[in-house]
Amino acid sequence: MKIQKPQKLENLEEKELSEILEIEKIRYAYFQNQKCDEIKIWDFQFEYCKFHTISMQKAKIEKVTFRDVLFENCNFSNSDFVECSFIRCEFKNCKISGCNFSENGLYHISFVETNANYINLAMATLENLKWNNSQMRNSYFQETKIRNIAFEQVDLTQAQFSKTSLKGIDLSTCKIEGIAISLEDIKGAIVEELQAMDLLYLLGVTLKKE
Repeated sequence: MKIQKPQKLENLEEKELSEILEIEKIRYAYFQNQKCDEIKIWDFQFEYCKFHTISMQKAKIEKVTFRDVLFENCNFSNSDFVECSFIRCEFKNCKISGCNFSENGLYHISFVETNANYINLAMATLENLKWNNSQMRNSYFQETKIRNIAFEQVDLTQAQFSKTSLKGIDLSTCKIEGIAISLEDIKGAIVEELQAMDLLYLLGVTLKKE
């Protein structure tokens, strides 16, 4: 799967997040080493931007578009993203645990070594996404629209899937212990032989221990 990476991230001008919120759009900006916990951002556009070592925990981010944005070593834990769009973005070594991305649109996004435990992706639209070497324990998918996504070395322990088909998705390198999913949604997914044992409960089968 080919994921389009953020474009035009050269010659960026360093900015302070607190100084730009009175406008509606920022382009070619570099934000680094800033702590903006509980910040509120509404009806804004970030284009061709880089966030490095930014703490934005428990933030309320509504109707914001992130287009061609790179996030490195950032912490967005427990933030609420409302009606947001992410287009050609990359998350590297970030924390988005406990974040609410329900009903958001994510297109051409890669997550590398990212902690996304307890993330909520209910009713989100996910197209061309790749998760690599990341944590997604207790993540939540409900009526999530999925098209062309990949999980590589992802911890999906106790993840919950409801009315979200994983047909054709390769889970063979992932941890899926305790995954909550219906037989209909897991049908067509690719798993290893040992992983199949974690899914026997869907058939009402109990393994007899010696």
